[in-house]
Amino acid sequence: IKMAGDSRFPDVDADGSEKNEETEIVVNVGGVRQVFYGDNLNQYPETRLAELINCLSGGYDSIFSLCDDYDPGKREFYFDRDPDAFKCIIDVYYFGEIHMKKGICPICFKNEMEFWKVDLKFLDDCCKTHLSEKREELEEIARRVQLILDDLGVDASESRWKRCQKYIWKFLEKPESSYPARVIAVLSFLFILISSVVMCVGTIPDLQVVDAEGNRMEHPTLDSIETACIGWFTMEYVLRLISSPNKLHFALSFMNIVDVLAILPFYVSLTLTHLGAKLMELSNVQQAVQALRIMRIARIFKLARHSSGLQTLTYALKRSFKELGLLLMYLAVGIFVFSALGYTMEQSHPETLFKSIPQSFWWAIITMTTVGYGDIYPKTTLGKLNAAISFLCGVIAIALPIHPIINNFVRYYNKQRVLETAAKHELELMELNSAEGKATSSKSELEELARESKEGPYSSRLKVSHSDTFIHLLSEEKHYRTRLQSCK
Repeated sequence: IKMAGDSRFPDVDADGSEKNEETEIVVNVGGVRQVFYGDNLNQYPETRLAELINCLSGGYDSIFSLCDDYDPGKREFYFDRDPDAFKCIIDVYYFGEIHMKKGICPICFKNEMEFWKVDLKFLDDCCKTHLSEKREELEEIARRVQLILDDLGVDASESRWKRCQKYIWKFLEKPESSYPARVIAVLSFLFILISSVVMCVGTIPDLQVVDAEGNRMEHPTLDSIETACIGWFTMEYVLRLISSPNKLHFALSFMNIVDVLAILPFYVSLTLTHLGAKLMELSNVQQAVQALRIMRIARIFKLARHSSGLQTLTYALKRSFKELGLLLMYLAVGIFVFSALGYTMEQSHPETLFKSIPQSFWWAIITMTTVGYGDIYPKTTLGKLNAAISFLCGVIAIALPIHPIINNFVRYYNKQRVLETAAKHELELMELNSAEGKATSSKSELEELARESKEGPYSSRLKVSHSDTFIHLLSEEKHYRTRLQSCK
């Protein structure tokens, strides 16, 4: 640290201006020297490099508020920052925009831009996309770690009902929290499978019984099993609803709506059976009950709540709407074209099966998807040629968007595994820091990150980054920076 009377510092006049004012400054960032001229830097006067031009006239405090060290003999400013990121950031003075090099952590690069006081609006849109993706990953890691910390922590100030509510929620929603919770998750999974099997077996004629009116109905034993399964689903849903921290969000969640659709038909059909006969004809009641029983197939989607693979597939399909839309568009165009051609070419045959173009749509669909039931087929030579071209085009149209959809699935699956590993790594680092006494409470840092995630995608006080990256930002009380840690 340089003292006020050090002779190596430049002399300053009484009016605060340098005797030998120069518009050229030399900057040394992590061992990389760069020479800048005032006319370039003054384009953006609010940046740190532009402030270096006039900092000498402000005295020693002004100098060291902007840099880590200064050599008055060489008139060289020293910064302990990332030189690779700095090479990208200085492009703003020459090209008016910044591109982030491949291999640089987006969050580290964002913090470097904040240090050099360069606005994020100069970052190119493609780089902003990487930054937002990394920010989402960090928020997801912080959310997962915070959930684990919340499960481990016990707030003595909470009422007994709140603690009981939290225990029930963990017991039903988080199988990894305890061994009994895993047992409950396995039981719920088995009840879903049993209920689905009973629904299928109940349609076998040999296992059905005939009632007094001569109508076939499910075997009473299967009805008893169905009632037991519905009782379990009902109890599970009610307990989860009561213990939910946000009941409105719980009720509007897609998987919980599926749970309601799986339970509701049983009670509606039961009501119609006992009370509906008095209000409407018995045949109408039976038709309504039969229609509601078909809705029991919705409970098979309850498996998605217990299967990470089904959740990954659902997410991949949601992210692949564009590719699926292109697939449907290709097939729609092909179906219309080939069905019209098939109808025209088959009109010359006396025993043609192509009665109209709309009827030919069915033939085009099963041909382009290579199903080919054989109920409708061409009999003329031109019609067969048209059919051959149609299913070749169908194979190509279906194959084109498959690769992006598979990529979305693999990317999301790998991302979930990385996030789980990163969350565990963050917990290990927090335990290590707590044991060594070299850091403050990591829980409070993660809570701060969770709060800052609500402020916007470019919060300037991010403390936790991916894996073992921890970046210390300059503050008013501290004008130095530790070595930039690597970002894995």
